[in-house]
Order: sequence, then C-alpha cells, then structure tokens
Amino acid sequence: MKTKRNLSGIYFRSKNEAGKWDSICFEDLNEIEQDNQMKERTTEWLTSLTKQLANTLNEIGEQLDIIKE
Repeated sequence: MKTKRNLSGIYFRSKNEAGKWDSICFEDLNEIEQDNQMKERTTEWLTSLTKQLANTLNEIGEQLDIIKE
C-alpha cells in the first residue's frame, strides 16, 4: 500500500479498504485504479494529467533542491 501524500492535487473518488469513498490523489491510487481512471480518457485529458504531474515533480525538486545526476 502506498503512503497517501496528496502531492499533485489531482483528486479522484476511490473506495478505501473499509468500503467507504475517499478523495485520493492520482499518484496515491494503486496501479489498477490509475489504469481505470485513464481508461477511455481523451488524449487532451491525458496530456493535461501528464503536464500537471510534471509540474508537481518540478515543484518538489525546487523546494527540496533535488537534482538527479
């Protein structure tokens, strides 16, 4: 199970282990839930998701001064 970090701000509704609905960020969904969210989406939607996730990575890198060498 992934640690919920809520970094991107891109929320989806997902059932938790107790069967209750939660709002959970895309990156915190498991791979199957991510696949389900991306299934049947338009190219424009997927492009927008990719750009927002890239912006989030960049912001985290800036805040923590991380550079992968």
